[in-house]
Amino acid sequence: MADKCHLCLLGLIILSSLLTGTSGVDDAQVFISSGENVHLPCNNALHDCKSTYWIYNRFRHSAAVELIAGGIKKKDIERHERLSLGSDCSLNIKNITKEDYGFYSCRQYVNDKQQGTDAPVYLHVLHVSSSSSQTEISAGSSVTLSCQLYSYSYAGVSCDDWIRSEGIQLFWLNQAGVKLIVSGTRYQKSARGHCISTLTTTLLNEDDNREWRCEVTHRNQVKTSVTYTVKSSVFCRGSQMLFCQ
Repeated sequence: MADKCHLCLLGLIILSSLLTGTSGVDDAQVFISSGENVHLPCNNALHDCKSTYWIYNRFRHSAAVELIAGGIKKKDIERHERLSLGSDCSLNIKNITKEDYGFYSCRQYVNDKQQGTDAPVYLHVLHVSSSSSQTEISAGSSVTLSCQLYSYSYAGVSCDDWIRSEGIQLFWLNQAGVKLIVSGTRYQKSARGHCISTLTTTLLNEDDNREWRCEVTHRNQVKTSVTYTVKSSVFCRGSQMLFCQ
């Protein structure tokens, strides 16, 4: 019964914190790249973690999922093996995927009574994908990289609206860390809204193992980035054919 009550209250607590702009504890915005490990802080932890519950929502209208109950992770959830509870009651998630983005909430219960308010954490995941299904493609062919920031949408606010209001931007950089400039046919950049940015380029002979990086900034501060390396299967230098090893 207590578990059901915990989940029933989640929607009201989320709505209340969003409407008032306060929750008793500062909201945490965490940016992470897919494939990395993340540490979500529990800013309302008590002296031990036996009172700690972690709740998760991916979408505004999705059902709440209980990940941690009484300091013990639930075994009937899909990502059970990738979750762990830190000594400070933080939630640790290994090998982040784009499906892990969303709203996380740490709360404390003692004798089935909530202590204080929730400590919310918004997890944003940056992910890059390629138009090519192969890891190795031929020089002279075109490749399109898509960089997307997966973020929790709440109170009817779209990802684009949220990004604009928060001063969040996506940039493409070369392996020297310089922002790419569209020039001629070398690079073409486009954006389907502010949450997705694509980069299209035609591979040159010298592009073997060249890296391109998508970077996300929040109010002009770099939060995280994803590096993508394209390996070409065949290169031509003059009349000689060189094959990748």
